[in-house]
This record gives sequence, structure tokens and C-alpha cells, in this order.
Amino acid sequence: MPKVLEFKLPDLGEGLTEAEIVRWLVAVGDVVAIDQPVVEVETAKAMVEVPCPYGGVVTARFGEEGTELPVGAPLLTVAVGAPEAADAESSEYSGNVLVGYGTGEAVRRRRRVRPAPVGAAPAAAPVTPSVPPAEAAPGHARAAAPAAARVAAPTAATGPVPVISPLVRKLARENGVDLRGLTGSGPEGLILRGDVESALRAEAEPVTAAAPVPVAAGSATAGTRIPLRGIRGAVADKLSRSRTEIPDATCWVDADATELMAARAAMNAVGGPKISVLALLARICTAALDRYPELNSTVDTAAREIVRLPAVHLGFAAQTERGLVVPVVRDAQARGAASLSEEFARLTEAARAGTLTPGDLTGGTFTLNNYGVFGVDGSTPIINHPEAAMLGVGRIMAKPWVHQGELAVRQVVQLSLTFDHRVCDGGTAGGFLRYVADCVEQPAVLLRSL
Repeated sequence: MPKVLEFKLPDLGEGLTEAEIVRWLVAVGDVVAIDQPVVEVETAKAMVEVPCPYGGVVTARFGEEGTELPVGAPLLTVAVGAPEAADAESSEYSGNVLVGYGTGEAVRRRRRVRPAPVGAAPAAAPVTPSVPPAEAAPGHARAAAPAAARVAAPTAATGPVPVISPLVRKLARENGVDLRGLTGSGPEGLILRGDVESALRAEAEPVTAAAPVPVAAGSATAGTRIPLRGIRGAVADKLSRSRTEIPDATCWVDADATELMAARAAMNAVGGPKISVLALLARICTAALDRYPELNSTVDTAAREIVRLPAVHLGFAAQTERGLVVPVVRDAQARGAASLSEEFARLTEAARAGTLTPGDLTGGTFTLNNYGVFGVDGSTPIINHPEAAMLGVGRIMAKPWVHQGELAVRQVVQLSLTFDHRVCDGGTAGGFLRYVADCVEQPAVLLRSL
């Protein structure tokens, strides 16, 4: 006799207490193997796939795509020991709960079976939200729906919606578009952003989800309310905490990067993996932190102690479609330029694909922020709490520069260091920044410390 087991949203680690369902990877009636990913969720830190520790037949799913669930809320039920699931796995439970937190390589195998009653839980049970939709707070306007087609109840409650882009889901959700009522123009019916936009253009009435609402009763102003949640909310909380708790200061210097760019070109001319400018700057940073370890530290406010950290876990700012994220390169001080280039490339690709794990985004001890990619020269970075410093790098561009006593056109970059004034004074911060600038101007300086 098969038994029905309930799988709940597991503890996602890193203090995360909730997640939003982005995409179901299985449907009611599917056979799932042990540790097979069953749902993709978005947390405040990353997009992760959640594997189910049970092998069997999915009998119910809880929560529509776009629903936010707390840790511990039911995700789905699985009939273990059902005849249809005989080939799923020999064991019924693995004990693993989350990719990146002990789960082995998932078995991405599923088989669609004809739904049939299994005990008290029918295999064809509809997808049922485990929590009711949040009510609008006082003073907030709920998104209106001018046409029935856009807010009609889902026509296919079972089975995943053919959408893989969280941006497409967000666009549809914010404008009240029912994705189950759309026919995708992508491969195998995949719903694309253009499909949602076409549906919006087809409406006779304007979209009202983003209509301005009064900020306060009696106020003469109006504006659009955008919830601070997910990654945007986490960034807002961290930046606010940084500004509130850290007495920061910033110093900066212009440096002639002509020789550094020439050295990079020479490295890449000999073949092998390409060395990035970011990797060279990272290598310079780790050498500078070895000389000035005060900046690779954190402040324990409760104990009133400065904690100098033994390893450099180097964060770097990466702009993605989902917002700003800061992946972390572990033990950067032990890596050469080629290894750093490869790791930067791997983490950047994962950031753009939305597959970074919470572990990829936490534990940094120092951050390198290359805002020059946005075409700007300088900035005063906000420290990535609870770190003690961040190095900002502007664009490298041709400028007039006095070189060997003569005016010449050189490749110039502005470097800025924001530091926690509790861990060091201006002399240390200035020494660190000057060493970085010297290595940029004369890469041979770096060789002396290797």
C-alpha cells in the first residue's frame, strides 16, 4: 500500500526564511526520482533548484508560480511505493534537501503517468496555494484587470507553464496577464517577453498595474509603489545597514594603467586562457591586502574587537537582469591570474543565468567593484557589510598625462577606496591605495611580492 509523504520548503540556509516559486519542474502525476529537482525558487540571495528527498508519484503541488512561501510550508506530496513509481529509485528517502547543501547529483528523470487515486490523496489533485493571496495594505492600490482574459482563472491548473525567464513571469505578474492563457512563440511553445507584451498591446484598456497611487492621504503627489523584496530588498537592507553601522571614508587616486594593459596583452599573446583586467586587479588587491591586513577584517561590535581574517574571499560586483549581486571568489590570495580569470568567468555566467547558490554570494571579506564597465570614471562605493573596505575601479581611457617629464596620451584609471575608519586610519588606507596604484602603473612592483 503506497504512503503519501509531504515535502515542505526546506531551510534554505544563510538566514533565509521565505522564497518565491518561480517555476515548477514537475507536474501532478509525474514520477520523480530521489533528489530530483522539483521546483525553482527565488530567494533574497539567489535562484535555486529544490530537490525532493522522496522518490514516487507527485500527487499534489502547493502554491502557484509567483507565490511566496515561508520555510516549512508544504511544497508537494509524493506517493511512495506506488506501482507507477517502481522504477524511480530503490530507496524512498535520501535525507538530502537542497542543491548546494549536501544533495548529490540530481537524477533529472521523470515519467508522466496517468493520474490515479492513491490513498486519500488523488493523483490528479489540483495545484492548491498553501497560503492565501496577501491582502493589500491600507493606502495601497491592488492591480486592476480591465479585461477578463487577463485575470481569468488558470485553464490548466496542472502542469508547468512554458516559461523559463523570471523577467517574463514578473512582467506578466505585475500587469495581471494569465500566462496559462498565452500561446508561446518560442521553441516548443516557450512563452517569451514579446508574447506578454503582445497580449498587453492587444488590450483595449491601458495597463493599470503600474498606475500611480497616492503616496499618502491628502498628499498632492503620486507615485508608483515597487515592493522591496527578493534581491532588491536584500540589497536595500544591506546598504542601509552599512551606512548606519560603518563610519566609512573614501580616498582616491588616478593611475597610469598603460603598462598594466601592455602586460595583459603580452600575457594573452602567448596562448592559453585569456587573462582579464579584473583578474589582474584582483591579484594586485590580494598582494596589497597581504601588506595591509587591516583592510581584510570585520568588526565584532558586541565584543568591541577587530577580527583580522586569514583568507581573502574576494567579492566582485556583477550587474545582472535580476539586479546587482556580489559573487565571492574563495581563497583569492592562493590563486594566480589565470585561475582568477576562470573563476570570475564562471561566477559571472552563473550570475547571469540566475544559478548562483546562497553560498556563492556570502562570506566575502573584501570587494572589488569595477564600475568602469558602465562608462563612469569615479564613485564612492558603499562597503559591503560586514566587510571593512571596497576598492572601486573606473573606466580605463586615453587621457593627457605627464610621462617621463613629457605630456603624452596614456591609459588612465581612477581608483577609489572606501574603508571602515574603525579598522584603520588614513595612513593605512592611503598606503594600501598607493601600493595598488603603483602596481597598476608598474606591474614589476607586483612581481617583487610574489
